This record gives sequence, C-alpha cells and structure tokens, in this order.
Amino acid sequence: MISQSPLPVGADSVPTPAWWVGTTNFNLRKPNFVIIHHTAQTSCPQTLQTFTQTRTQVSAHYVICRDGTVHHMLNDYLRAWQAGVSKWGNITDVNSISIGIELDNDGSEPFPDVQINSLLHLLTRLKTTYNIPAANFIGHGDIAPTRKNDPSAIFPWKQLADTTNISPPGNFASLTALRLIGYDTRDSSAATLAFKRHFEQDTTRTWSQTDRKVLYALYKLYE
Repeated sequence: MISQSPLPVGADSVPTPAWWVGTTNFNLRKPNFVIIHHTAQTSCPQTLQTFTQTRTQVSAHYVICRDGTVHHMLNDYLRAWQAGVSKWGNITDVNSISIGIELDNDGSEPFPDVQINSLLHLLTRLKTTYNIPAANFIGHGDIAPTRKNDPSAIFPWKQLADTTNISPPGNFASLTALRLIGYDTRDSSAATLAFKRHFEQDTTRTWSQTDRKVLYALYKLYE
C-alpha cells in the first residue's frame, strides 16, 4: 500500500532500525503502452461487476460501454491485472508498463461508432499525457497470440503506414521482422495470425505480397 510505513518488528529477517527514514525522491510508474481488449461479456454492468469482485483477480484501467460511456476504474499510474501471461519484445510483465482498456463487446459483433469515438478521444488523451509512441498502442491478441484474439478481427484498426510505394526487399524475412517489432514468434503461426488480425483484419495465417508490404512498412518504423 502506498501509505504503508515500514514492516512491523519480526515481519522480515533483516534488522529493524530504531526509526524510519522515508525518501522524498520517488514517483509512480509511467505507462508506456496501451493494451486494447474486448470484454467477451454480454453487457457493461456484467463487466463492471467482474472487475469489482476480489475473487475474479482481473481488472482494467478503463471500460468503454457500447453507448460510449467511459468508466475510469483505476488510476493510470497503478498496475491493473489485465494483460495476463503475455510477452512483447523482451517485456514479460506487460501489466507493469501498460494501461488496459476494455471495450464492451462479446468478440463477435461490430463495434458501435459511438464506442469507437470515445476510444479515440481516450487514446488521444493518453498519448498526449504520457507521450506514448503510436506503435505502443496494441491489442491483447498481439501480446498473447496463442491464447487471445481481442479486440477481435472486427475491430477497426487503422493501418500505421502508407504502403502505396513500399516494396520489401527480396531477402526480407517476415518472422524476423515480427520478432523485432515485438511479437513472440515461438509459435510462428499464432504470431502471423495476430499481426494480420490487427493490421489487416484478416484471419488467415499465410503471407501475401500485400501482407509483406504492411509488415515492412511497420518494421521500418522500428529501425
């Protein structure tokens, strides 16, 4: 707890000092990623109930309902339990560096315009407030490709780069590029699907020239 003083005598194996000296030089964590989810539930009240029960052990910073209502459930500087077992690049504790946003959606339905508009306003504010790079706004399925698909292939991701005049070189290695971007490529098929679902709303696992162009355009941003 933030306000908690030192541990009581006997609570640890280290010697207890006679008095407590607290530093004034500290701050809370600064979020550098935003993870977007769909709730996989049937209503906003159901999700709010899930996130306010101790036994569920899950939470998020924001829940956006189908009607565009935004519930801010946890201070952005605190660590929500939303990413689960996940990996992005060398980061395996995604919860500690990210903000989680849940969209009220069962995973098989379109996202209403009013809900997406609320999301865009929220993302703009988070990007400005915390100076989060555009490439760090990702989906749950990107960081856990073998077990998650949210925010689903129906979610209207916007392509990060114009690929009109992009032509990847002949020796361009798609899986290497995926790994350098951040995807966990130990399951190459799952990583490919996660990328295509995010950037092209495509649920196939094979590479076309168009796929390679989109990947190459994104890869160039990380060089």
